[in-house]
Amino acid sequence: MTTRYVVTGIGATAPNGLGNEEFWSATLAGRSGIGRITRFDPEPYPVTLAGQVRGFAADEHLPAKITVQTDLMTHLALVASEMALADAGIDPARQPEYEMAVMTANSSGGNEFGQREIQALWSNGPRHVGAYQSIAWFYAASTGQISIRHGMRGPCGVIATEQAGGLDALSQARRALRQGAGMVLTGGTDASLSPYGLVTQLPTGMLSRSADPARAYLPFDAEACGYVPGEGGAILVMEEERAARARGAARIYGEIAGYAATFDPAPGSGRPPGLLRAVKGALADAGIAPGDVDVVFADAKGVPEADLQEAGVLAEIFGPGGVPVTAPKTMTGRLYAGGAALDVAAALLAVHHSVIPPTTNVTRPAPGCDIDLVLDVPRAAGVRTALVVARGHGGFNSAVVVRAAGG
Repeated sequence: MTTRYVVTGIGATAPNGLGNEEFWSATLAGRSGIGRITRFDPEPYPVTLAGQVRGFAADEHLPAKITVQTDLMTHLALVASEMALADAGIDPARQPEYEMAVMTANSSGGNEFGQREIQALWSNGPRHVGAYQSIAWFYAASTGQISIRHGMRGPCGVIATEQAGGLDALSQARRALRQGAGMVLTGGTDASLSPYGLVTQLPTGMLSRSADPARAYLPFDAEACGYVPGEGGAILVMEEERAARARGAARIYGEIAGYAATFDPAPGSGRPPGLLRAVKGALADAGIAPGDVDVVFADAKGVPEADLQEAGVLAEIFGPGGVPVTAPKTMTGRLYAGGAALDVAAALLAVHHSVIPPTTNVTRPAPGCDIDLVLDVPRAAGVRTALVVARGHGGFNSAVVVRAAGG
């Protein structure tokens, strides 16, 4: 019998909704979480918009002894983990501790916590730097804190491949299950919207400098001008399907059926983009043909050259306009390591509810972007198989196939 690895719980902490129901209803309604940065005064900076998880207060969800030790990226991961476990109906205290694993992705570290401590260092001296600075900034802090909080002593790890990380973490989770783990908390969150975090993103030249939330992030549009940064992400519970059914899982959202990752070739090499090989590899790993895919959740960078390249890859594999394509991240911004994880959550919900969420604000598709972009309103469809693609800064490419359970 084929072994299948399925998602039984989802926890979303997104700019347009905290929790699955709020995130999904906002996404289907086209409600955006993008707005002017409020965590600090953005006026001196060339980028003033972001996707913030507004109204999120960590002390409403977590004990003070944890919040004081950790950065916002970890607060979001811990809350998303609690949501995912509750959604899956799993009480960690009742599970074998060495059979529970944690595999997350992060790309920015705890920079808000770090900035606060560095300011204290330079303003007041070394005695004013907290001891938790040594751990709160680290990329693996969220994995460690989730593991400690829930007594998960199985395999633990973190992936740092920027936007692609949310998919790469799922692959590591699947590997942990193959090697004997009973369940895995996996996905990713990022929170890079401190002044320091924003400044480190500016040199790429890819952030949108528009001050209009409705026109700032326009992937595949003729007026695309970069992307809007965001924070948040999603954590998922993954299990082997037979084990999930045996324990009486309340629901199975879908299967992580295929995965592949590549690196981009050297500039000027003349070789095809790495994304093409990643998509083909994921389809092959899932054992499906392009015609089996019902929807693609695009990386959708919002940078004209990158959009044209991605659209070309999708047209080459599926044919021009050959499969519906969507980018609900137009309502959240790009969440880096949390972005692809949230796209997988949206893909699973699309499969579960048989509806494709929309791409918002795009009004005039760019020449050469020959894709069937789902615009403005959801599209009812028999969604059984979804492809999620992601590209991380530095040349990382990943693709995941999500399939209805038993598909």
